[in-house]
Amino acid sequence: MILVLKILSLVALVITILPSLLYVNSILSLDTLKWLSLAGTLVWFVVTPLWMGRTLGPDSDQVRI
Repeated sequence: MILVLKILSLVALVITILPSLLYVNSILSLDTLKWLSLAGTLVWFVVTPLWMGRTLGPDSDQVRI
């Protein structure tokens, strides 16, 4: 489950950054850039806290990186 959340987090981060590069190269319109960046940012902020900083087990003092 953690692996799926990490992959989804990475995809959301790419969806946040990639449209800006496509807009600079005149591949995307400004409206499309705004919507994709907003969607990627929202997904990233929802998904990332679900896996980041979780402990390894109920009796463990280690933090998963």
